[in-house]
Amino acid sequence: MSETTTTTKWWHAEGAVRRARAGAVAVALALSLVAGAVWMSPSNAEPPTQAQVSSEEQRLAAENEALRNSLAARESELSDLQDSQAKAAAERAAGTASGKAKADADKAAAEAAAADKAAADQQAAAARGRAKATAEKAAAVAKGQAEAATARAEQAERDAAEASARAAQTAANQPTTPAPATKPTAPARDALLHPTTRQFGLYTTQSPFSWSEFDDVATQVGSTPTIAGYFQGWDSDFRTDAVTRSWSKGLLPMLTWESRPMAAANDQIVDPAYSLPVINSGTYDDYLRRYASDVATLGLPVAIRLDHEMNAAWYPWNEQGSGGASVNGNSPGDYVSMWRHVHDIFEAAGANQYVIWVWAPNIVNNLPAANQTLAYTQSLYPGDAYVDWVGLSGYYRPPYKDDQTPTFDYTYGRTLDQLRTITDKPIILAEIGASETGGNKPAWVTDLFDAFARPENGDIIGFAWFNLTVTTVSQGELVTNDWRIVSRPNTLAAFVDGISDPAAGF
Repeated sequence: MSETTTTTKWWHAEGAVRRARAGAVAVALALSLVAGAVWMSPSNAEPPTQAQVSSEEQRLAAENEALRNSLAARESELSDLQDSQAKAAAERAAGTASGKAKADADKAAAEAAAADKAAADQQAAAARGRAKATAEKAAAVAKGQAEAATARAEQAERDAAEASARAAQTAANQPTTPAPATKPTAPARDALLHPTTRQFGLYTTQSPFSWSEFDDVATQVGSTPTIAGYFQGWDSDFRTDAVTRSWSKGLLPMLTWESRPMAAANDQIVDPAYSLPVINSGTYDDYLRRYASDVATLGLPVAIRLDHEMNAAWYPWNEQGSGGASVNGNSPGDYVSMWRHVHDIFEAAGANQYVIWVWAPNIVNNLPAANQTLAYTQSLYPGDAYVDWVGLSGYYRPPYKDDQTPTFDYTYGRTLDQLRTITDKPIILAEIGASETGGNKPAWVTDLFDAFARPENGDIIGFAWFNLTVTTVSQGELVTNDWRIVSRPNTLAAFVDGISDPAAGF
């Protein structure tokens, strides 16, 4: 039954009840009037005759009976109407309850549907999250494996190159040209710290013990180098002849000094006898004091690049490798302690007035991910009081990444940003080169000198070029990287144009 129909019946029932009540009241009033008329009639009236009384009584009795019957009928009608009203009220209540129940049911159904949808959405989101996490984990693993493979390839190639250089220099222990008979003159160390023109350095196979290749490159380039680079291990005392030969040609000797024997295998990253904790314990202090004393006694400036590429993962003095794993038993902070320990021994011997200390990390581009951060590079910096120049090793080399460009900014940009955040010391690109593989070496050389002309690189005081050819196995293939400036005519031409440009500052 609709709500409208129920309401209409209720309204009609209410009207009938009111009419029934009015009728009953009228009947009762009539009876009262009759009774009143009988009892209120004048007492001095003549008494009616017996016939009159009998006839009147009969009439009144009949009227009274009729009124009683009418009253009973009205009361019955009133009762029926009251029953009808009660029924209508019950129907209204039932209708209201039914509507509320339906509304409650609809609301409950809507809430259940919403809950089901929310649960489904949550499950879908969780599934998407798991899928994303799985994909990211797989990508991270693949990236880590690629970085490790690249690091191993670079390590093998660098080891071979340095092996070649060390072998050549070991063979050159008997110099092909005599040392100068008298001590050469040289500028004071402090005058060398902030040069007015940029420095051009070279590493060649036998310099500074033989100058034939060194001089040939200088002639072809048409520019005189100012730095002679060479390597030495901790199994050799200070080579005074390396320094005097360099200064006899007006060259600052830059020694890459490795805290391991020169004869050590290049793939021997673990060498407990030369771990940083062992060095810090004082095991080599006698050797270091003797070395420092010889430097002080000679009294000529020398740049020392001590344990270079300390942020890498291929030398016994590195603190961590791929994934942050310890290298050679070294721990965080050991490298800085070692550097300061050696520096302090030189200070005590009076040698630091002749030494330019060169702290030279590797470019971060191809290092393990854990070693690429500013925080890690900064943790290896000994402090401005212990460093004179900030060096940098970095090559344009295969295997090339998809986004790699033959540019200065790609090769050095990220690492230079870190160095400039750490310190404002002068920067020297202490060991650089470019491979002919891929055919982009001339473009890279051109961009190198263009970068020197930019004002933002005014803090770079020069570079030292690793002028060797190295053949190694890379990604399962025999690969030759010709780092030499004179590797091809177009490379040499690009170098000559760049270094002769006054804007480059050489």
